[in-house]
Amino acid sequence: MKKLKILILSGVCAAVGVFLTFHWISYKAKGFNYNDIDTIPKNKVGLVLGASKYAPSGNINLFYKYRVEAAVDLYKAGKIDYILVSGDNGRKGYDEPTDFKSDLIEKGVPAERIFLDYAGFRTLDSIVRAKEIFGQNAITIISQRFHNQRAIYIAQHYGIDAVAYNAKDVYKTPAREYLARAKASLDILFNVEPKFLGDKIVIK
Repeated sequence: MKKLKILILSGVCAAVGVFLTFHWISYKAKGFNYNDIDTIPKNKVGLVLGASKYAPSGNINLFYKYRVEAAVDLYKAGKIDYILVSGDNGRKGYDEPTDFKSDLIEKGVPAERIFLDYAGFRTLDSIVRAKEIFGQNAITIISQRFHNQRAIYIAQHYGIDAVAYNAKDVYKTPAREYLARAKASLDILFNVEPKFLGDKIVIK
């Protein structure tokens, strides 16, 4: 019985911690997320956070589609000069950055204005690599609102002056975002580094 009580208490504490972390990250990102393209400050580089082009059903992934559209809108409005796409290219036949590049070009963004980060395996990697590899201390993050809030929180920790433009939402905050934020907080606490760094490719 005593062990059961300890397990229950531990579970409750963990749940409360996850809940508080979720809302703390939302609070920290407040004022740095924008829905209005006219009011968002200009940055040289917009960082698109990766996503698979296709959903498991085989249809286009709307998270991907709306991020492409948001990046194009920012570029055409003159709010960013370059687009850095950071995504997963860790297995054969799967290449998020190249998919984004192809669709961005199709929608009118010049190829020479697009840079690709093939080692953006997760949000922390994408944010840190934008600074350490691509030389950016100020960025505009492009993803859905719930994801942008977490990315802003990470960027702040690493001394990056970041704002975010919210791509159209597909649905409200997914339940797994609670765990994703808890993990992001632990990664920062324990100073977890990106999987890869490598040679610098500075966007000038």
